[in-house]
Amino acid sequence: MIQKFTFEELDLNGAYIIRPFIAYDERGYFIKDYSEEIFKENGLHHDLKEVFYTSSRKGVIRGIHFQRVKEQAKLVRCIYGKIYDVIVDLRKNSPTFGEWRGFYLSEENKNELYIPKHFGHGYLAIEPSIVSYKCAEKFYGEYDDGIIWNDPEIGIDWPLDMVDEVILSDKDKNLQSFKEFKNK
Repeated sequence: MIQKFTFEELDLNGAYIIRPFIAYDERGYFIKDYSEEIFKENGLHHDLKEVFYTSSRKGVIRGIHFQRVKEQAKLVRCIYGKIYDVIVDLRKNSPTFGEWRGFYLSEENKNELYIPKHFGHGYLAIEPSIVSYKCAEKFYGEYDDGIIWNDPEIGIDWPLDMVDEVILSDKDKNLQSFKEFKNK
């Protein structure tokens, strides 16, 4: 069985849920989750610069992260485990500024999320997980920034009932509020 690439544009302009190419047979499957040509044919010009992976224990929340300068468009896929992935529109001139959307990404569903520039991104590991990031810009530590994961103004409805405890890095415990971000 073969599943071809499909691209579903979300109501946050420029963001997509993508179902990658997968060929299944008696051995398992072969997956292609990025093709410059196929992405361009579907209106996405993702100039791949850097690929990295995170490994997270159940209950880890990463984010909400972004780069202030040299913003990164990202193609994110959970290659092992299951996460609740969240994006926040941080484009101050956008009609959906400050709105968020959440999606379950997992090894099982194999979906990936295309996150355009000027969006915040984070996730909750529902189970031990490995997440792949294919970024259209390099990571620059000096421009690394974020908004606190539980900001009341954004109001993300994290599925916290699916984990026993929330695990945060010291950095993520001390991120700015959405109000502080708006006033910069």
